[in-house]
Amino acid sequence: MEFITSSFYPTEILALIQYKFLRSNNKSKEISSWSERKKRCYQFLEMTSGSFSSIIMELEQEYRDLICMFYLVLRGMDTIEDDMTIPIDKKIPLLRTFHEKISQKDWIFTENGPNEKDRQLLMEFDVVIEEFLLLPKECQDIIIDITKRMGNGMADYIEKTSHDRYSIITIKEFDEYCHYVAGLVGIGINDLFNAVGAKVPSTSKNSKIIISMGLFLQKINIVRDFTEDLNENRKYWPKQIWTKYVEEIDELILPENKISSIYCLSEMILNTLLHVIECLDYLFTVKNGDILIFGFAAKPLIIAYATLALTFKNYNTFAVKNKVKIRKGEAAKLVLQCTDMYEVARLFREYTKVILKKNNDSSDPNFMQINIACGQVNIQFL
Repeated sequence: MEFITSSFYPTEILALIQYKFLRSNNKSKEISSWSERKKRCYQFLEMTSGSFSSIIMELEQEYRDLICMFYLVLRGMDTIEDDMTIPIDKKIPLLRTFHEKISQKDWIFTENGPNEKDRQLLMEFDVVIEEFLLLPKECQDIIIDITKRMGNGMADYIEKTSHDRYSIITIKEFDEYCHYVAGLVGIGINDLFNAVGAKVPSTSKNSKIIISMGLFLQKINIVRDFTEDLNENRKYWPKQIWTKYVEEIDELILPENKISSIYCLSEMILNTLLHVIECLDYLFTVKNGDILIFGFAAKPLIIAYATLALTFKNYNTFAVKNKVKIRKGEAAKLVLQCTDMYEVARLFREYTKVILKKNNDSSDPNFMQINIACGQVNIQFL
């Protein structure tokens, strides 16, 4: 399917072939020596993380195993949080104690709803726990700490919203939610790299820009997944933003509100754009270190920025069926091009131009602020 969607873009087809077939051979010999348990964990990584799994696979093994286990632990907890079929009185204690479960051999969870896409991970979570317990103790402690903080943050959010028909009221609450579910991930990854001696900046001195990267990535997902979340009764767009454009949040998908919906989408995009400078600041701090760690940080960011550019002014964001996603060929091409800071800067400029070109409606209340935000991105590379 990915070759069909990229059929009019020959360079993307070449990128897909190079990425899909040539790179897969690089790890085949190493994978063949893994235990069946470890192979299963990496199968879960591929099943649950999409394109992110291929980015993780490019890391050196000592880093790769850490990030794989960290991701699977958090994905397991996130699968409980996302599942709207789990009663709140059961979900909240599970989230608050999930950091304890990851050290309990043989623990599994079988009570996800039948349509929860990642339920199999939790049904075989004992496999993840066994591999997690093989990590260095310092790294286990980092993952446990982040899992505890994130689980409590998720539970606090659910408790608050159980008394309110809207999930998130203010932009501050929006940032706090994204901090718990994504900003802490960045902190954990940086701490894990530091724990094994990787050349990355100090977490304590750079926590603001590290957290901002997580917020940026999470907000892109929340913007893109608006209709999917709404259908599951998850409402992450802050009321402080959408009430400027409609009376009720579900009115954004009504055709008669198309212009208002596009303007609301613009403000959500603007709110996300404000994190780009700090994302770039982090890349500047790691550009002279391990090239694989630089790529690990840069690739999700540029794919997210390309997604932001595609989503901007795109009314399909509110469509019931068509999820806005960049082509897999385009993503493969971007991943292959993220070789150094010069190339990353070029790609950010390229997609900033796309945003500026689409920002052509001066009646949009966010028109000027988006131009300013894009200008600030471009200034970073002068």
